[in-house]
Amino acid sequence: MCQLVSPEGDPLGAALYLPQNVGPPQLQEIVNHLLHNEDKVPYAFYIGDEELAVQLGTYMQQKNANVEVTLRIVYQPQALFRIRPVNRCSATIAGHQEAVLAVSFSPDGKCLASGSGDTTVRFWDLDTQTPLFTCKGHKNWVLCIAWSPDGKHLVSGSKTGELILWEPKTGKQLGSPLMGHRKWITAVSWEPAHLQAPCRRFVSASKDGDARIWDITTRKCVISLTGHTNSVTCVKWGGDGLIYTGSEDCLIKVWETTQGKLVKTLQGHGHWVNSLALSTEYVLRTGAYDHTGKTYSTAEEMKEAALARYKKMRGNAPERLVSGSDDFTMFLWEPTISKQPKARMTGHQKLVNHVYFSPDGQWLASASFDKSVKLWNGITGKFVAAFRGHVADVYQISWSADSRLLLSGSKDSTLKVWDIRTHKLKQDLPGHADEVYAVDWSPDGEKVASGGKDRVLKLWMN
Repeated sequence: MCQLVSPEGDPLGAALYLPQNVGPPQLQEIVNHLLHNEDKVPYAFYIGDEELAVQLGTYMQQKNANVEVTLRIVYQPQALFRIRPVNRCSATIAGHQEAVLAVSFSPDGKCLASGSGDTTVRFWDLDTQTPLFTCKGHKNWVLCIAWSPDGKHLVSGSKTGELILWEPKTGKQLGSPLMGHRKWITAVSWEPAHLQAPCRRFVSASKDGDARIWDITTRKCVISLTGHTNSVTCVKWGGDGLIYTGSEDCLIKVWETTQGKLVKTLQGHGHWVNSLALSTEYVLRTGAYDHTGKTYSTAEEMKEAALARYKKMRGNAPERLVSGSDDFTMFLWEPTISKQPKARMTGHQKLVNHVYFSPDGQWLASASFDKSVKLWNGITGKFVAAFRGHVADVYQISWSADSRLLLSGSKDSTLKVWDIRTHKLKQDLPGHADEVYAVDWSPDGEKVASGGKDRVLKLWMN
């Protein structure tokens, strides 16, 4: 007797009697039939936290399971396309004079930007794998960069607290720097494309304790979000139009974006909040662009496409937020529903440096100074697996677009690619001469970029 359940826990029809020789292929047929999917969707099936890879009869025997009890089988949709793991370094590009602190692919995956301690932002040509533009304008280290979801702008924030807007097509600086923050910029996040097209607002977080919303058309700070009593370490602009800020005052604050009013404060962490991630982050980052490579002629078209992608990704569940902290723990929140965390996630032995949801929102990965990367269920927050292999702090992680592979960059000078299904190391990528600070997997899945202390940018392909 089996009950098929969605990842959110909703039963799919009534419980069914299934013969012992039914395995994942037959279950796929059943789920596609019950959901009336005209185009067949691939699914993976889980009993407890384990993927079902054999026929039901074999599973029952292996587990000595009680036939009288209804078996709960969770079906999880998989991406229709497959990303191959990167396995070789295709280019090592010198150019930066100091450590590379940030790397980021454009939403369509066709362009790459980096920010460095040498005060420059650089754009790279991915076809020729050579430098395209070197953008000078900052007076100090470039700590963070962010592409607008329509790919038309890149903003960079520096250690002196200034923000500069660049035009990726030409490498030109747009106007003078945006001034207002009194200390360095820790993070930047753009308003999602489905809320505003063309993209014109972004939010910046700073060590001065404030977050500021800027309008790039008027080139002014339109709203100051003040209320944290210490450095704001991270900021995310959510798909429902709320802004989330995490701070060294141990709090996460939720703001609305028309007047900048504080909506609620999320409490729970016992130390600094280092990283925030949204379950919808991947579609927010890529806006209208998906793996098909479709292009758009108007901002309105992009907005509609972005909205359709966001709605499909979110389904009828609320947007989820996860926070990682110096207190070694993480919290999973559903901020629109409750101020109480949905789950507290423990297991890391040192501070949690970076958290990131998979593009489909089913998984959550965390990187820690305890040398490990951990995998969690993105809906319940339950622990799934620990990836061990790095021999030093793990700084940053990034997902492949199909949610099947995870990339990590570490102080040990290597990148590693992990297989989410087998929980094993898929690829070890040595090559950097020193610590790897920044990694990014392109949204089209073709390339990985990494940068760090050795001042070079590396491109990896499959």
